[in-house]
Amino acid sequence: MNRKHFIRTLALGTSAGLISMKMNTLNKLADTKSTSKMPVLFLGHGSPMNAIEENEFVQGFRNISKEIEPPKAILCVSAHWETNGTFVTAMDNPRTIHDFGGFPQALFDVQYPAPGSPKLAEQTQELLLPTDVHLDDKWGLDHGAWSVIKHLYPDAKVPVVQLSLDRTKGPEYHYELAKQLRKLREKGVLIVGSGNMVHNLRRVAWDKLNATYAYDWAEQAHSVMKDRILDGNHRDLIEYQKQGTAFQLSIPTPEHYLPLLYSLSLQDKGEDIKVFNDEPVAGSLYMTSVKIG
Repeated sequence: MNRKHFIRTLALGTSAGLISMKMNTLNKLADTKSTSKMPVLFLGHGSPMNAIEENEFVQGFRNISKEIEPPKAILCVSAHWETNGTFVTAMDNPRTIHDFGGFPQALFDVQYPAPGSPKLAEQTQELLLPTDVHLDDKWGLDHGAWSVIKHLYPDAKVPVVQLSLDRTKGPEYHYELAKQLRKLREKGVLIVGSGNMVHNLRRVAWDKLNATYAYDWAEQAHSVMKDRILDGNHRDLIEYQKQGTAFQLSIPTPEHYLPLLYSLSLQDKGEDIKVFNDEPVAGSLYMTSVKIG
């Protein structure tokens, strides 16, 4: 066998193997009772204190949960789990991670004992092929997940799985990767992105922590982002680094912004989109949240 024929045969064999694994995953999902298509959420999570405070934002989370059919499971993409490569939590009982400092003891005392779902983790792993997704048994639920999900489902009965953000990849990669998860929406899985689309902690106006206030650049970037979300222009949002100074100041690092792209990539043509919790905090953050479907 010559080299060219060998490589072609190998490539065909590899493709056939991936197709076979994808079909096995879809067959497993087919065995799961179909539901009406679940919506997708992007939640602006803001301060960890939102986990224990009573304010308009946590009320917004509670209200949106009333509009959603109870999910069989939740797949969460949080700004606070960055990894080299892609990981998905696969333990039966994920721990509550208090990944912050300098807050009251009452916040550290919070536990969110939702079960995990190794089955959903394996299905996610296979749906994301050929990306190499590692099953994780060490992470748990970070505050980007539990501080908001606890307001959606306070009884902690819905299984929760987290998917990590590969810090070595760009926005286009993340947007395209998330598209492969669409089938989960038809199987009772609520997919939640958790971050903040405007998030610059270095520019926080500490004297306006309790005021509805935004710097001009934050307001400008937020306005453009919101328009693009509502008109379905995802290209400008994917290419956020090309959108000028206001975007650069609003997204100094990508981890809080990327979960928005995960959620938007799952929007089907013509699907309704609802913006809520659409307020600034401390000048340089926006709590804007989105419901798709």
